Amino acid sequence: MEQYVDPYPSSGTGRYGYCTGAGGEFLAMPPRKRVPKNGTALKMVGAQVAVLRIRKKLTQRELGKKVSLDEETIASIEQGRRPLMPDVAESMDQVLDTGGVLTAAVRHLPAVDQVPVWAEAFIDLERNAVDLSSYENQVIPGLLQTEGYARAVFTNEIPALSQQKINDRTAVQMGRQKILRRADPPNLSYVISEAALHDQLGGPDVHREALRYLRECADLHGVTIQIMTLGRQAHAGLSGPFVLIVTPDLQHLAYAETQRGSQLISDPNEVSILSRKYAMLRTQALNPEETKGLLDGWLGEQ
Repeated sequence: MEQYVDPYPSSGTGRYGYCTGAGGEFLAMPPRKRVPKNGTALKMVGAQVAVLRIRKKLTQRELGKKVSLDEETIASIEQGRRPLMPDVAESMDQVLDTGGVLTAAVRHLPAVDQVPVWAEAFIDLERNAVDLSSYENQVIPGLLQTEGYARAVFTNEIPALSQQKINDRTAVQMGRQKILRRADPPNLSYVISEAALHDQLGGPDVHREALRYLRECADLHGVTIQIMTLGRQAHAGLSGPFVLIVTPDLQHLAYAETQRGSQLISDPNEVSILSRKYAMLRTQALNPEETKGLLDGWLGEQ
């Protein structure tokens, strides 16, 4: 499983890749071909990986298999285009018998080099996906948020964000939603915990607007929304929120977040496990028509 630490961690899977977390924000990222500040540090660590790998007579593919990464990711690390994450460094130290050299190198990277450049890749995955399936238990998923709700989510970030950052992230969040109404929208499936829909982030007016917009999205072509009601005796999503992604070339990936980190998962076995969990969640949640009825009832009561 390939793991990266999100430089903008948040509470859940709504901000996939910010660019995301529970609120679903994506931070604007510079062009992919940019040269990162202090990029020489990334290249230095990457060069060390290459030297140590060759010393062990391993190909990039062989090393990737031993540390659960694909060949392309190993190449990106060695070329300094992708940061070496602490957990991967530890695995490489064991496989390459380095005595902890890579772990120490990563620990002392300049802070700017600890910001992963993969976030932009995740934005591309979402933008170009043919199928997205999302389970969320903390907030309304990012692609289904109103501007007021998104702003309320970012306002609740700890440490507090500046007003400019809140404005910027809200703007980018809204921009992500273009895929909902493009000529060939992806198939979007959501299972959302009822608990996430009861919190009145931003106040009663913002909450009502958020529920109304969610109800509107439920009628969009290609969008399926199901609510996981409270009080269940069985629940397949207790380990937290996640997203399943199918790319145009039919590659199956997954994305998951924790309070202080995030994972972009390509390992077929791990993706399969999350796919089975999502399938069970869909059977446990209200069906789409029942979900619309519940939302209609809530909106009628307010």
